[in-house]
Amino acid sequence: MKTLLKNCTIIRNKSFKKADFLVLDDRVLYLQDKIKIHELEKESDHVIDCKNNLLLPGFIDVHVHFREPGFSYKETIKTGSLAAARGGYTTCLTMPNLDPAPSTLESLNKQLEIIRKDSCIHIIPYATITMNQDGRSRLSDMEAMKDYVCGYSDDGKGIQTNELMKDAMQIAMQLDKIIVAHCEDESLLKPGGAIHDGKYAKENGFIGISSESEYKQVERDLEIAKKTGCKYHVCHVSTKESVELIRKAKKEGVNVTCETAPHYLILSEEDLIDDGRFKMNPPLRSLKDKEALRQGIIDGTIDMIATDHAPHSKQEKSKGLKDSAFGIVGLETAFPVLYTNLVLKDKLITLNQLLNLMIINPARRFNIPINSLIEDIDFIDNHDLGIADLTLIDVNKQYNIDSNTFLSKGKATPFDGYSVQGKTIFTIVNGKIVYQGE
Repeated sequence: MKTLLKNCTIIRNKSFKKADFLVLDDRVLYLQDKIKIHELEKESDHVIDCKNNLLLPGFIDVHVHFREPGFSYKETIKTGSLAAARGGYTTCLTMPNLDPAPSTLESLNKQLEIIRKDSCIHIIPYATITMNQDGRSRLSDMEAMKDYVCGYSDDGKGIQTNELMKDAMQIAMQLDKIIVAHCEDESLLKPGGAIHDGKYAKENGFIGISSESEYKQVERDLEIAKKTGCKYHVCHVSTKESVELIRKAKKEGVNVTCETAPHYLILSEEDLIDDGRFKMNPPLRSLKDKEALRQGIIDGTIDMIATDHAPHSKQEKSKGLKDSAFGIVGLETAFPVLYTNLVLKDKLITLNQLLNLMIINPARRFNIPINSLIEDIDFIDNHDLGIADLTLIDVNKQYNIDSNTFLSKGKATPFDGYSVQGKTIFTIVNGKIVYQGE
């Protein structure tokens, strides 16, 4: 299969350059010979005029929930992967909040079978840390699953004892795998733990999930990671204290990385309204927390941005802040929301820095192969750049986010109606076009 990509714009040495490429089976080749390009126009299976839009390696999301097996009414592998492709993602790492949870090779195989059958992108699952994915039960069959998973997580539940986390990290260290932690100390979740700082929340008496419940467990885990040498990754960092703890640990040589999500960088408690599409865990926090997170992506303390795409049914998200299920969707909005707000509007980071957060750093930490399209290397004619996982973005396209058009089953997003810039034109995975927009 040959697909000629004409008139692309790529980023070379932090500047834009026009180029042409050939997707040959599952590889992408750089083309420079204009005569050869003219010949390929006649013999290629597909010729796509990219109209000077930006060609990139596909985005990578290290934290999504695709809900299958067990909760297909919320999302399926098929609908989740289609939503990812629409957002420009070619690889997603799926969390184990499933039924059955992937805590044994037998239960993991049920998920892997669905992925092989229905996914249009690369999906690499996490296995659980504990057998019941509850942060308390005995450890899962970590060794048996090691060759089929990207790491181990009980996302949605923090590991509640020091001894259990130490045991998990020691095994992960032996297996050369990563522990990925949802940090939440359940002993600090009692009523009265924290009231949101935002005016709306104060006036309405909403009780939040305390910052301490996150950063105290981050602090504990960093100490254990330091002692064991385990690769450790912190999910959806949301507090200023967590950022500072991770910054300090990195300086001390701890093998730690972390992520935050678009909503924590763009929104705060000041933006809360009594609507289920604003309810997630961790919750939106104070302006000071938001500013600390922003500083964290500037100085490299925060390594990557993940969506924590967590779809629920319309009914589950229609019960306001108090009673709605935790979780929002984000795969179809992440790039335009981040590009519009952090790069164009606030000029907080450059486009290159955003691509590091969404592509390069996730790939390096989780050993995911990507092509060298945006690496600072010299291209020669017919040069093989690697795997043909690509997304084409119209960075000038302006539009309003409309959750009714989402391919995900989940529609709950706090960014519904936002005016954004940057839209996916097509997404290619392993050389095949898996999404093509207008």
